[in-house]
Amino acid sequence: MKIRHMLTTITMLGLVYGGPAMANEAAGGDTIEVQMLNVHPEDPRQRMVFYPRVVEVEVGDTVTFVPTEPGHQSSSSKGMIPEGTEAWRGRFNQPLSITFDKPGVYGYQCDPHVAAGMVGLVVVDGEGKLDNLEAAKSVRQVGLAARAWPEIWQEAEALGYLSE
Repeated sequence: MKIRHMLTTITMLGLVYGGPAMANEAAGGDTIEVQMLNVHPEDPRQRMVFYPRVVEVEVGDTVTFVPTEPGHQSSSSKGMIPEGTEAWRGRFNQPLSITFDKPGVYGYQCDPHVAAGMVGLVVVDGEGKLDNLEAAKSVRQVGLAARAWPEIWQEAEALGYLSE
């Protein structure tokens, strides 16, 4: 009886703590973590950042935005996601997981810190991934985000994320 109870407990812990990851792996997707930080871990001159701010994923992968420090959230940036995809808006100080089902470029931001340049990019690889690139690049940006986006596009290009 004790062994069965122990096995049941181990199984339940696996479902509670490993369930989402196991379900995602079963679906064929990976999970990538993006931290929301007050200070960049490698360059203390950079404040209010997503880290990393540019990631490339495959269709079916999940990006989890983690509020490593308080006061942050993640939202899709208006006009910077592929047509026909659903916008997202996370809650403050709460992790948010987004599974990407369509190739394209997805701009995102921390709503209270977008003017401080707290923006980032997810590129979902696959046929048509650049279909919304020009539309996303043409979105008018505010504050320091206007300076951050050219750097982000350049970084994504240098990493090879913006080539078919």
